[in-house]
Order: sequence, then structure tokens, then C-alpha cells
Amino acid sequence: MYRALPLALLAATLAGCASDAPQLQTERSYRVEWIGERPLIDRSHLTVTFAADGRAHGHAGCNHWFAGYRLKGDAVGFEAPGSTRKMCAPALMEQEQRFLAALSEVKRWDFNDIGQLQLWPASGKPIRLWAE
Repeated sequence: MYRALPLALLAATLAGCASDAPQLQTERSYRVEWIGERPLIDRSHLTVTFAADGRAHGHAGCNHWFAGYRLKGDAVGFEAPGSTRKMCAPALMEQEQRFLAALSEVKRWDFNDIGQLQLWPASGKPIRLWAE
């Protein structure tokens, strides 16, 4: 009986540590820093907000975007995103299209060693974001 007590304490301690892991938060905006292997164009502003109702939205650099999302554990997926239709400089429009296409490929999320949220596709590099 006394041998089981240290194991029970160790298990409780480890369970407590697991809850200290960063969590993807709803109703919080994240600022995009990288899309795959490329950083954003200087002074462009892309954001992702996960609403509690299963909808995500934000700014895609030129237009506002929106999509449904599913979150279960470390799995996350987005429905095909829609957006407003404003025209901007060609480089911003290309970046926006890369971002919206990358969102459609996202399969899971995690946080890296420096606290960035990473949205991972099935293969390739993630979208990297900072909490605002």
C-alpha cells in the first residue's frame, strides 16, 4: 500500500504538468508571421481569430476572411475560407491567396519552443502565429 502512494503522487504531478501546456484559445486573435517557408511581406497584417461558435475569421492582408473550423485535441481543420473582394497590390493578393490556400490544408496545431502557434498541413511547413 505504501509503495503505491509515491506512484500515485507522481501520476498526479505529471497530470498537473500536462494542463500547463499552452492551449489554443478561442476568442483570441493570433497574428500570422510565416506562411510555410516564407515570412510575410513587410508591414502586411494577417490574423486568425478562433470564435467559440466554430467560426474562424481575420484579416488576410487585403481582405477579411472567414471559415468554419473543427477543433478536437491537437487536430484542427478549416472549411474552405471565404473573403471580401477588395483588390490590393499584386504581391499582397498573392500572399493572401497563399494564406487562404494554406488554411484549407491545416490538419493539426501545436506551439513551438518560443511560444508561436503553429498550424500544420498534412505535409510541409506550418503557418506560424503569435498571440496578439
